Amino acid sequence: MADKKTLNFEQSMARLEEIVASLEDGSADLDGALALYEEGVSLVRKCGKMLDSAEKKIKILQSDDEGKLTEKDFVPGDE
Repeated sequence: MADKKTLNFEQSMARLEEIVASLEDGSADLDGALALYEEGVSLVRKCGKMLDSAEKKIKILQSDDEGKLTEKDFVPGDE
């Protein structure tokens, strides 16, 4: 597995799924489970930051009264 700092979003999510499966099957000892949990929390934070960054890049195209398209920043909940 690549270093978790170099994982992209999809790879991070796949690793999170592996961690969840390992924790759910109960095969890890306490120290191993804690290490997996900490890795998972770190990956969740990293994925959250990547999603926040992507959200800031999203633009909305709107049509004005004359039919001309204008670009506007995406604001969640603002429709």
